[in-house]
Parts: sequence; structure tokens; C-alpha cells
Amino acid sequence: MTVSAVSRAALTAALGWTALAGVAMAQEAPAQDATELQEVVVTGVPYGVTRRATTIATTVVDAETLAQAPAASLGDLVNGLPGVRSTDFAPGASRPVIRGLSGPRVQVLTNGIGLIDASSVSPDHQVATDPAEANRIEIVRGPATLAYGGTAIGGVVNVLDDRIPDALPDGGVDGLVSTQASSVDDGWSASGRATVALGPVAINIEGVKKDASDYDIPSPAISQRLADAEGIDRGPGGTQPNSFSQLESWGVGASWIGSDGYIGAAYKDLSSSYGVVAEPEVYIELKQTREDVRGEWRLDNGPLQAIRGAFGHAQYEHTEFEGPGEPGTIFNSDGQEGRIDLVQRARDGWNGAVGFQALSRTFEAIGDEAFVPSSDVEEIGAYTVQRLDREHWGLEGGLRYDRRSVAATPLSGGSRLDLTFDNVSASAAVFLRPTHELFLGLGLAHNERAPSEVELFADGLHIATGVYETGDPTLDNETVNTIEGSVHYDSGRFRGDLHVYASRYDGFIDERDTGTEFIDDGEAFPVFQFVQTNADFHGFEAEAEYDLWSSGDRSLSIEGAADYVRAQTDLGPAARIPPYSITGRLVWTSTPFDAKLELRHVGEQDRLADNELGTDSYTMLNLSGAWRPFSDRNVSVFAEGHNLTDEEAREHVSFLKDVAPLPGRNFRVGVSYRF
Repeated sequence: MTVSAVSRAALTAALGWTALAGVAMAQEAPAQDATELQEVVVTGVPYGVTRRATTIATTVVDAETLAQAPAASLGDLVNGLPGVRSTDFAPGASRPVIRGLSGPRVQVLTNGIGLIDASSVSPDHQVATDPAEANRIEIVRGPATLAYGGTAIGGVVNVLDDRIPDALPDGGVDGLVSTQASSVDDGWSASGRATVALGPVAINIEGVKKDASDYDIPSPAISQRLADAEGIDRGPGGTQPNSFSQLESWGVGASWIGSDGYIGAAYKDLSSSYGVVAEPEVYIELKQTREDVRGEWRLDNGPLQAIRGAFGHAQYEHTEFEGPGEPGTIFNSDGQEGRIDLVQRARDGWNGAVGFQALSRTFEAIGDEAFVPSSDVEEIGAYTVQRLDREHWGLEGGLRYDRRSVAATPLSGGSRLDLTFDNVSASAAVFLRPTHELFLGLGLAHNERAPSEVELFADGLHIATGVYETGDPTLDNETVNTIEGSVHYDSGRFRGDLHVYASRYDGFIDERDTGTEFIDDGEAFPVFQFVQTNADFHGFEAEAEYDLWSSGDRSLSIEGAADYVRAQTDLGPAARIPPYSITGRLVWTSTPFDAKLELRHVGEQDRLADNELGTDSYTMLNLSGAWRPFSDRNVSVFAEGHNLTDEEAREHVSFLKDVAPLPGRNFRVGVSYRF
């Protein structure tokens, strides 16, 4: 059976199973403890585990935080979390960077299924989901993510929403409406969602709208380093040209929910328009429609506790306009992904799951400036993850197999290439609980990743990054071996987390400057080539919190966080590796009012790849607060002052760091109502 046939069979099975699961359901859903649901992380393992009881490095952005979060893209929203940065390709298109890794090495999911967009093809391509749609975002740092795809060699960002409800709302209806405005870009946003119960059926409706103009900058757009290197003038500054962004998204979903599980379906429509900072006359329009089916069947007896299935289909179109009404390059993606998870019944501290996953996607690049050919991608995968948890010790482990097929005709001509990659990944960990307050973990992981379409077949001028990119169809699998130590401590007034890791890459796929130039209409562009080399990454992430004072519902605490990553290849330092960061916060909480004072310092980056410019350090001062005028906490009025000192700051991982600084001083106000 071919990969394509297997993919279609697996997708059909996922869809067929979810329909079958609905037949077995009763009329009522069991009650679940809200505190347990808030603490359990499901992205690392399908059976769920609390953050402070796993060797996998995780971060959770909860619903309350998201309700008051800035109207930012996904990458910008999670930027600054431990080990996480943003590609910062202007407000319209920013993707997460985890431990210095980005693009195809970081998988962005929606409810455990891939976005089926083209955001990993280029940093100017927007992620086809918006944080305002989410009620929770889970981030897994590092390669121990076997349940969610072999390409997730750097980590996973899973955006969870209620578009397909899995439980009936308390009181028959719940939801959230929120609106805010910001000064730095004359921006505003509004979002809302509601879930209504009609007997055993739950219906969800949601929508998001955002609009922002070019944002203000505290310095000239051109960095001093670039001006000195090329002998050019920095310009006047004031406003970042062509940094506007607009977005509209709406969706509807419904589920039949019973005591034995649920079955549901949803539809989503997203469209956006945003400027490409690197090219003043270029802007992008993006559209995606998506259909999802998801369900769960909970079993009373037997070896399985639950069977879960999910299927998603998406059509994505990204059009680059080079002037008013003048479409240039068009990127299309049409695909579907499905998965089935068989969750084992917990027995004597033993949890586990077995799963199957398949993807089929057609990608097209059309236009004179298409730097990568159209391609067809087929993937199948199977995995198992297991955990044995005793009172004072435990074991974790997993195994995954993936087969990926990529077919394309090179832009330079010749016969069509059909490449197949087989990958095997595995992980094992041991953990100890010397005391109730302390958790110690040590994990080993071996992961393999197939090259992406861009790494294999790129051959053209990539306007967004300002370079001529050249792929290599002879690239082999990328392999990494990682060791990671974890410490969780929670006792009395003090709570802390520490993750220390070291990774050794064999066949690390790196994009290097060849030292040659490509001339287009008299303008010179550097030529970059994807090559394979060995690489070593190591670093850490640390978080700590200490309660200084508390009385009743009032408390004052101090928080701190730091991260660091160092990456060295056989060809020299890896490019666009973020410098260290240190963050400190003073936090006040009470029933009517919360406040947070934050000081964040990001270091200088002077460990550079060939022909890469360094980045200066910066320190940002931020102040935020939220007031709840009513005792039930349903209404929140929030405000934030960001970058209060109007500091010039540039994100080193960004391709645009020397032509687009981060936004200047910003004041943001908003109100949210939860019902």
C-alpha cells in the first residue's frame, strides 16, 4: 500500500470512528473538577499530567490570561515565555521560536491537529490561527513530543479552543466578550464566543476582528549596526513603514455530549491583510477555511479508558500584492490531517496511549517570484507513550515511527522527484520524589526529522527575507540526541521550575551564506544554501515565585524567570540564536484588583554566523493591572503600559531585526466580560 493510500485510509478511519463513537453515547456528561482540568497538560501526553509532575518542559497560557492579552499574533503573544521567542516578522506574521529553533522544527497545532497552512514555509507567512480564538495555549519545549509528530523536533505550540465543545456549559450557557485599544498602532480589537446547551447538544459561536495601523518606533527603522556596515543613513524613524495588520475570523461548532463521550464538528473562516515590512509596497492577503470533526468515547471496562479521534481539512491561500490590486506570488495549501488516540486505562500508577496519525497536503507556489516549487506531501505515523508513577519514583518513555513522502518538480527543470523519508524517534526518562515538595527528572530523547519542502527544493529569490535561497534534494534526515534534567519545587511560599538540556545534532540542516550574490534589476542579494552539518545546542530555562506577604484574598509576590541557549555548528555559530533573557516581576493580587510591575532584560548577541550582524541588549519596563468591580469577577477592566521607557529593542531571531525594531511605548486599555 502506498503512503498516499495509507494516509487516506487513516483519515477515513478517523472520520468514521468519530461517527461510530456518537452511537454509543448517552444523554448526560459527568461532572469534572475544574481545578484538576486547569492543572493538567494534555499536549505532551494524551492521558494528561500536571506540569509539576512531568519531565517534559511545558508552559500554559490560561483562559484568564488570554482574556486580557494583547491583540497580538501567536508568536508575539508567547514571546518572552521561558525558552520562547518570536520571529517578529512585523505584527501580521510572527511565529514561535523555541530554544532557538523555528520554522518546520516547531509545530503549531489547533486542538492537537496541524494548521495545514504555509506558515513554516517563510517567516512572512501568517499562522492561520489567532490567540483570541483560544481558551488555552499549551507550549511544550524540546523534542520529547512523540504524540504530535516527528517534525516537532524543537517543540509544540497547541492552541486549544471550544469550537467543538466537549462538555455542556454550566447553567446552560457560557462565553466571553472582550475589546481593547492600543496607542502605539492606533489599534483595536473585539472578540466574543458563546457556548449554549440545547439538551445534550452544545452549540458554539465565536468571532474575532482586529485592526492596527503602522506602529510607532522609538528610533530610526534602520539599526546603527546596519548603517555602519553598509554606509547608509538610518532615516527619520517615528513610524515603522508598512507594518499595518487586519484580521477577521469567525467559526461555529456543535457537539452531541453524553456520559460516555461526545461527537462534534466545526467550521472556521479566517481572513487577514498585513504589510511586509521588508518591502514598502508589498502587502499580503490570507484566507483559510477549515472544517473539523472531533470526538471521544469513554469506556467503562477493558484495557482502554478512552478512544479519541480528530480530523481536520483546510484550504489556505496566501497572496502577495506588489501594489494596489497587483497580485504577485500566490501560495495555496489544501490538505487534511487525522489522528486516533487509544488511551489505556490507568492501572497501579501505569498510564499510556497508542496513536496513529496521517497527513495529506498539496502545496502550490504560483508567480514569477515563487522561490519553491509546488509539492505534494504525505505522512503517516504511529506512536506510543507510557508512564509508570509510583509514590516516590517513576518512569516515562515513548516510541514513534513516521514516513514522509515529498514529491515536486525542481524549478530548474528536470524530472519530478519523489522522495521518501523514514524516521524513528524515542524517549525515556526517570523521575524521583524525594519529598512531597520536590520532583527530579532526567530524560533522554532521540528524534529524527525529514527535510521540509523549502530545505529540499528552494531555488529562487525570496523577497521576504531578502536572500536567494537554494535547497538540496539530497538532504538526509536530521537527527538529534538530547539529555534534559528537570526540577520542580513547591513548598510553602516558594515555587520553582528548572530545565537544563543539551542536544547533539547529526545532519543539522542549516541555511548558510555562500558569500556570492544574485543580481536582480541591478540589486544584489546574498545567496544562501541549505546544507547539513553537526551542531550542539545547550541551555536552560528557570522560573521561580516567592510569596512576600498574604492576608485573606490579598497577596504580594515576586517572580523571576531566565533562559539561555547556545548553538554551535561545525560551520560556526548557528544563525539567529536568541541571547539570554532575565525577567523580574512584582505581583499584587486581590479579589477586586491585580497589578504587575515587570522588568525584562534581553542580552546582547555577539556570537554570530557568517555575515550576520549582532544585536544590542535592551531592558523593558512594563506595568499592567486589572480591576473587577463586581464580586463575581465576571467583568474585568484592564490596562497596560508596555515599554514605558520607549527603549529601542530588536529581536535577534528576526530576519528583519536591522530594518524593524520592536514597537515603542504603548498604552493599552480594555474590558472583558465572562458569562
